[in-house]
Amino acid sequence: MHLTQLNCECLLHLFSFLDKDSRKSLSLTCRRLREVFLDPRLWSLLHFSSPCQLRRDNYVLGASLRFLTIFWYSSRVQQVCNIEDWLKSSLQKTICSKHERLVSTFLAHVCYMCPNLLSLTLSGCAHITDQDVIAVLKSCRRLRCLRLENCVRITDCVLEGVVAHGTSLEEVQVDFCRNVTQAGLQLVREKRPDVQLGAEMSAGMIPDSLPDERLEIRRTLQKVLQFS
Repeated sequence: MHLTQLNCECLLHLFSFLDKDSRKSLSLTCRRLREVFLDPRLWSLLHFSSPCQLRRDNYVLGASLRFLTIFWYSSRVQQVCNIEDWLKSSLQKTICSKHERLVSTFLAHVCYMCPNLLSLTLSGCAHITDQDVIAVLKSCRRLRCLRLENCVRITDCVLEGVVAHGTSLEEVQVDFCRNVTQAGLQLVREKRPDVQLGAEMSAGMIPDSLPDERLEIRRTLQKVLQFS
């Protein structure tokens, strides 16, 4: 029996063992396998290990997507992307400009095309904003699990969005997000006690502050030292 003589369910099962690139390559061999590749049922789970993978045409976004993960473990995240914009050199800004909108644009597509998403994990996505995540909460009303790790632009606004729009959320994690505060975490605990909340290191880290804010803090400290 030739591979293409198998029924659709068998082909979908075989495709499920392949990574995205292998699925794409196999789909280019004939029309029958191309149809299997485009079948939304094949794409209930998507995992990306860097934002650059979002540019590839080797996956399908659709209403069948349930679990989405974008991990980016790279020295670039720590040395470039995690730095406050006002401290970045021209070279660092140039590097960021090539990818800073990738994840945000992708999440915008998810909002329109994946209303049945159940779980979203974003790790090391330094350029995503509160509004990117809140847009997902508003569009994907069945979302049960939200995990954010080392996303430096995320603030208490996301936690306010969890309270306002995350009606189906059961678990929320905001680990190593330095601009999340105890006040934001307490809001979720009070308003949504049913949500399992985790925040490793987040509220204990030094938050970002604008240069003028740092100057005011320094002046205040100097006055305190003078009169103490």
